[in-house]
Amino acid sequence: MFFATPALDLRLFLLINQHWHSGLLDTIMPLLSSMAVLFALLAVAVAAAVLKGGKKQLILFLVLLAGMGVSDFTTKLAKDGIHRVRPLNAVAGTRYVENGEWRSRPDAFVRTKENGTSYPSAHCANTMTLALLALLLWPGLKAWPLVVPLLTGYSRVYLGKHYPTDVLAGWLWGVVVAGAVWLLWRELSRRYPSLRP
Repeated sequence: MFFATPALDLRLFLLINQHWHSGLLDTIMPLLSSMAVLFALLAVAVAAAVLKGGKKQLILFLVLLAGMGVSDFTTKLAKDGIHRVRPLNAVAGTRYVENGEWRSRPDAFVRTKENGTSYPSAHCANTMTLALLALLLWPGLKAWPLVVPLLTGYSRVYLGKHYPTDVLAGWLWGVVVAGAVWLLWRELSRRYPSLRP
């Protein structure tokens, strides 16, 4: 299915990707998009929680990871049906990272790909699922986990991987998945009290 890019969507993409950049942001943004960095931080959080709160904390992290798995799988299904081409493969002048180096599409660049995997953003869906489930599973965290999907979303546009509407759709999908997983977990923990921390 063909996905036309709305004018406002393209304009915001161009501002973030081609105009609002700096050397510092060029260094930071790839890290904010790195799933390896995210999972390393999660591994540290798991170890700290288990040491402090016992093995039942591990169950909560398994719920969190299951939610992210559901989010990732279902966004892939959506991508396979929508086929929106990523901006780095569609928009002249797009800045992107390849093999650790920043590059730009030439001004004369013309889209050649018919299909892509831009919509919705799995990074944004997964990190929103993570943030909301973290807030629900550990209420004492307050709202700080929401910073993760916000920064990730901005980085995906900055890196030329997604349009803003891809990011928004990913966030919304993350809300849906987190809500569904939370309701299922709440029912399971009601039926099996031994699962509760």
